[in-house]
Amino acid sequence: MLRALADHGTVTAAAQALHLTPSAVSQQLAALESEVGHELLRRRGRRVSLTAAGELLVRHANAVAAELERAQATLAAFGSGATGRVEVGSFASAITQVVAPALAALRVSAPDVTLRVRDVEGHASVPLLLDGEIDLAITEEYRLRTDDRRLTRFPLYTEPFDVLLPPVHPLAGRAEVDLADLADDDWVVTLPGNPVRDVVQLACEQAGFAPRITHTSDDFRATGALVRAGAGVALVPRNAVRGVPVRGTAPLRRVVAAVRRGSEDHPLIGLVRNALLAAVGQPARTYSES
Repeated sequence: MLRALADHGTVTAAAQALHLTPSAVSQQLAALESEVGHELLRRRGRRVSLTAAGELLVRHANAVAAELERAQATLAAFGSGATGRVEVGSFASAITQVVAPALAALRVSAPDVTLRVRDVEGHASVPLLLDGEIDLAITEEYRLRTDDRRLTRFPLYTEPFDVLLPPVHPLAGRAEVDLADLADDDWVVTLPGNPVRDVVQLACEQAGFAPRITHTSDDFRATGALVRAGAGVALVPRNAVRGVPVRGTAPLRRVVAAVRRGSEDHPLIGLVRNALLAAVGQPARTYSES
């Protein structure tokens, strides 16, 4: 419960993640404070932050959780490891690019392994992973905190961003487009909180301007439709919607798979990991090689 509170910031959000009532979480946290003999929480309105003692205890809780994951992996390896279910969270284009081919391959090579897929934006998959709602998250590398030792990740593929232009745009038909030439256009971008929005804004900033955001959507098919309708221009990952290459150095999206630390050697995770790697043309590997 303390870990969930540290992740979500409020008792209500932590309770939702744990499928408990807020009062039950509050009571257990109060009991924990009494048991350890230290104040663990600092309350500021609805939000709660951890004291130094609380942060210390969370670090130990993370280590314990990783050991439990390793214990489950060891027990699974003791058996065949070829039967079970893995829950995967992935954004839509990675489902098309990687997850669906991996699922098809596993149905042949490991028919007793069930892969259950949840369509979820990359920035939302990591909280689900940490909450135990999914077993593997496919997300963008820049959404993972490099200092978060609760996660183990392995790279899948890298894709550039392309420019989407309306059919009647003056630059339509060009082989490449310089972002600086789009400074006076209206832009279609993702919603705040979506990492693609940050990439677009940084790329435009590096090109010398701030994009004039007129329309927003997290669905790249909708973005493409808006652009075709003449609503503006867009910059999107190539596997989501193919457009016109950026002249010079294009922004990149590095796609990775992440699992909870300690579960990386679970045989089911290993089977899924290697199926994902095969789908992008990488050789299978053990975790020690990754």
